[in-house]
Amino acid sequence: MISQPSQTPRPPDAPRAPRIAIVGAGPGGLSAAVLLSARGCRVTVYEANDDIGGRTGQERLPAPGAGEGVYRFDRGPTFFLMPYVLDEIFAAAGRKASDYLTMTRLDPMYRLMIGRRGRDPLVLDTTQDLKQMAERIRPHAPADADRFEAFINENRAKLDVFEPILRKAILSPTDLLDPTMFKALPKLGPHKSVHDDIARHIKDEHVRLAVCFQSKYLGMSPFDCPSLFTILPYIEYAYGVWHPQGGCHAVMRALAACATDLGADIRVSTPVERITFTGKKATGVVVDGEETGYDAVVVNADATWALRNLVPASVRPKRFSDDALNAKKYSCSTAMLYLGLDGEVDLPHHTIYTSTNYTENLANISDNHALTDDPSIYVCNPSRTDPTMAPPGKSALYILVPTPSTQLKKSHGGKAVIDWDAERPRLRREIFEQLEKVFGIEDAERRAEAEKLLTPADWQAMNISFGATFNLAHNLGQMLHQRPGNRVQGLDRLYLVGGGTHPGSGLPTIFLSAQISAKLLGDDLGMRTPAAPTHRASKPSEHAALVHT
Repeated sequence: MISQPSQTPRPPDAPRAPRIAIVGAGPGGLSAAVLLSARGCRVTVYEANDDIGGRTGQERLPAPGAGEGVYRFDRGPTFFLMPYVLDEIFAAAGRKASDYLTMTRLDPMYRLMIGRRGRDPLVLDTTQDLKQMAERIRPHAPADADRFEAFINENRAKLDVFEPILRKAILSPTDLLDPTMFKALPKLGPHKSVHDDIARHIKDEHVRLAVCFQSKYLGMSPFDCPSLFTILPYIEYAYGVWHPQGGCHAVMRALAACATDLGADIRVSTPVERITFTGKKATGVVVDGEETGYDAVVVNADATWALRNLVPASVRPKRFSDDALNAKKYSCSTAMLYLGLDGEVDLPHHTIYTSTNYTENLANISDNHALTDDPSIYVCNPSRTDPTMAPPGKSALYILVPTPSTQLKKSHGGKAVIDWDAERPRLRREIFEQLEKVFGIEDAERRAEAEKLLTPADWQAMNISFGATFNLAHNLGQMLHQRPGNRVQGLDRLYLVGGGTHPGSGLPTIFLSAQISAKLLGDDLGMRTPAAPTHRASKPSEHAALVHT
């Protein structure tokens, strides 16, 4: 157990505090634990793994010759955006994130290496200084440099009208009949993709890719991702890319510490076997064959996996039948190599390379269910910023290659196309080749002291549906009320938090999902209404003091 807090006896005439079970100690579950504990609930968090974090967990590998030293890697997310949303979670508990966590704003935010046929990649070190960023674009595309700031400003206005929707429970079509939605609709452009919308401003194909690759944060192609998500590059340029000391997993530690300070009980190595119901109402959980009753249950496990495996088929609405859940469109997956290298690496904290055959690479991931010889690849070099991630003189590299998920394709007769066990040697070889050829890391394989490779099959074995590391896809048919609801549609006292519900994948939106679900639950149980979230500052610079740098 993370903790076993003592319970203060309540006066005989005091109302009984609602008892809430949270299934999963990922970012959504831990945020919900903070918010619900702050509202006076008695919260128990059940985590199947032996540590907290879920996909935002930490991988540790021993470092030979470094005594007790270890290499530390974030398991999943490494980009930290929109820190003001995290501040809202702590503020709801009367705390400050900076009391639990130290963050550094990165500059450059990341290095982009945009592959070009027959030429060296276009290299851009991105910065929040918009005028300086325009000047970095200018040698490659002068007209696009002139339009860059207008593109950013347009998306400032788009986020202004969409953020209220990202903060609102959208449970049914009637929730769309809202003034905030009508205000946002003219900016939605549902017939356009991210790539199409950006093309109105940025004409050079390589510079355009430099400001639309962020759709990969959702596990989607910019050619398929709805144009709403042009807000992603704006968020980076406006509010920065941050590194929590100790990695994004340190945010999980901070949330867990805050939750336990408030009295939450977080139990690791304690898998929930199923959720119990009386009629359509969730009434408890079964652990080690024994049922414990609760007033409500919050699910932070992978949403569709949990609906299939923890909620009895007899109580599920038809829209959540096994067949319906299996037929949904899921994001891509990833191959991950966590690599401990002897020596330092001359790369920024984040470096992103896009394939010279980018459209073919995307088609192989989303449609052809195939691997690409020149894959796009992302390298995180956190020990450049944070000495806690690797022993002195060594480097902890996190390497991500977008891949197809394990979802079977009807076009292939419903049969598995990629044997991930058989492909492991190829994946490993291609990664080392790219590290040397593209990223200039000499003798990477010889210098490797520790490594761990995860494939989509490994992610699937972690109870992630189809190994889709970015959860359900964010196409228009799976957004808003068409996503599994923060209060599960057709059931009572069952709530979802995480990337599988509204508003979607990514740490900031997962924190928003926890805010939405915690408010719904509290309102359903007739609890006191918390203060409204602190709204983001109108100027990005106003956030500088929110988290220590």
